Amino acid sequence: MKLNLKIWRQQDAKSKGKMTDYAISGVEGDMSFLEMLDVLNEQLINKGDEPVVFDHDCREGICGSCSLMINGEPHGPDRMVTTCQLHMRKFSDGDTIVIEPFRAKAFPVIKDLMVDRSSFDRIQQAGGYVSVNTSGNTQDANSIPIEKDNADDAFYAAACIGCGACVAACKNASAMLFTSAKVSQYALLPQGQVEATERVQNMVRQMDLEGFGNCTNTGACEIECPKGISLENIARLNREYYSANLKG
Repeated sequence: MKLNLKIWRQQDAKSKGKMTDYAISGVEGDMSFLEMLDVLNEQLINKGDEPVVFDHDCREGICGSCSLMINGEPHGPDRMVTTCQLHMRKFSDGDTIVIEPFRAKAFPVIKDLMVDRSSFDRIQQAGGYVSVNTSGNTQDANSIPIEKDNADDAFYAAACIGCGACVAACKNASAMLFTSAKVSQYALLPQGQVEATERVQNMVRQMDLEGFGNCTNTGACEIECPKGISLENIARLNREYYSANLKG
């Protein structure tokens, strides 16, 4: 395939960026989207030009690093996949593909298509942990009875990889789906009850401090999430938050 790429180039968060056009040929349908970008960068390097900077790590849909806005959609036109799992057979010969970084105040551009998502780390650090007795009197977690429905829902929430697609999809750049998933995976389990009140208050406070917007209730976050994290987690977050505030 031959493709026309319109790629956002930006030196750093303070610099003015712009869209730059690139023509690329020899793209195979079985290539992943990132492999296509690898081919482009190889061509740019061979010509003495600066390659396009983009984030990636595992390339297996696990790490959440490969977050790109492709033709206006986080992770591109496919569903339940990350950018590294998106294959070029989703596009046609001669297509024009617009590639941008995730847009959010809390995700400042590092360079080109790479953004700083350490705001997610700080939300997690604010309360995403449980107390564990390491004094020698530890209790085997498998000995604590947990209802299967709660265990399943906790696992589904824990599937969040923190890629930021929910933020990029939201017109308010809300991190409610991410934060609610991180709260839910503990709120549903007995091990998470010790810090339950402080957890939700601290994580929501940190989310607001990072500059994320409010939930829009449009559901775009769930649709674009590569792991299908449910909006039910946002409802649970709200319940946990209101309950925690009533406790004082």
